[in-house]
Amino acid sequence: MLSDQQLLRIPGPTPIPPSVQRAMSQPMIGHRGQETKELLKSIKPKLKPIFGTEQDVAIITGSGTAGLEAAVVNTVTPGDEVLVIATGAFGERFVKIADAYQIKTHRYDVEWGEAVTPGAIKEYLTKYPAIKAVFATFCETSTGVLNPVQELAKVVHSHSDALFIVDGVSCIGGVECKMDEWGIDLLVTGSQKAMMLPAGLTFIAASDRAWKTIEQNEQPRFYLGLKKYRDNLEKDSTPFTPALSLLLGLEQVLTLMNEEGLEQIHERHRLMMEMTRAAFRALDIPLLTSDIAASPTVTAIKPADFEAEALRRVLKEEFGLAVAGGQQHMKGEIFRIGHMGYCSPADVLQTISIVEISLRKIGKDIELGKGTQAAQEIYLG
Repeated sequence: MLSDQQLLRIPGPTPIPPSVQRAMSQPMIGHRGQETKELLKSIKPKLKPIFGTEQDVAIITGSGTAGLEAAVVNTVTPGDEVLVIATGAFGERFVKIADAYQIKTHRYDVEWGEAVTPGAIKEYLTKYPAIKAVFATFCETSTGVLNPVQELAKVVHSHSDALFIVDGVSCIGGVECKMDEWGIDLLVTGSQKAMMLPAGLTFIAASDRAWKTIEQNEQPRFYLGLKKYRDNLEKDSTPFTPALSLLLGLEQVLTLMNEEGLEQIHERHRLMMEMTRAAFRALDIPLLTSDIAASPTVTAIKPADFEAEALRRVLKEEFGLAVAGGQQHMKGEIFRIGHMGYCSPADVLQTISIVEISLRKIGKDIELGKGTQAAQEIYLG
């Protein structure tokens, strides 16, 4: 293994395209100068299609968790009732944020590895009519589940007056999203996943309905106050010092995405998911999620006859290939392969081939090439 060759196949941070790295290496500019004004003016319209919205998308310097906290602090106040749909570790993060702000939180728990059933949420909303916001996770990174947010939005709006707020951190930019059409009131993502940037930016878009709530909300907030970002963005500015290098990289990311086309990007991610899943099926290694619940950006595998951590060690030590482990009670039980952002079918084929060798190294009796062939057939098909 070459000491400086690292193959990053975790569900974030993800690899950075070389042209984006070069863009981020440009000389620094003044954040209140005309160059930054022009940069933001260029970026603004290109973010909207990725979210599927006509609204401006606020850009906050901070991690995805900063965006999740902003979603809470701008829409609800202490004592308000909210519902959090927890399908994994990041659904639980919404619970922790709401608890920190003394929000009365109802949680609807779904077994890890399964997607939420919209009908169950209908019953919950009927039982608790005072709920002011429903928080859900689009792609649950910890399990590789893609939740049916389009159907969830319909249920929320037809059976309550609650806002529907979605964490899209590990899938926006890699899956189809029609925020306005589907009825998502507030949508959050981060820079380090399908958006092909380092960690450090969070993006938030809000519906007209959400803005009415935000404007009337008396909950104190300063750095995360979304009205500041909206008002400044209208003037092609930011309320606080932005991460300028990341903005320069973002402009190039958006150029690359426009060149490929959103439909082609979404198809590429779905193809990589199907190749990965076909490979592990061919190797007779169980997948955590069903085909219906599977995310195009991350696949979770739950081995029955070998240790996930033993495989991860060989992948890393012998090949420099990093895949993610399980979180919380699934630590040591699963491993997760990220296939999002700057990732192609060629990367998937490389990953599967290396996994096959490493399985042999840890004593798993497999037919070499069987998983790779299954992935190849999906590609050719």
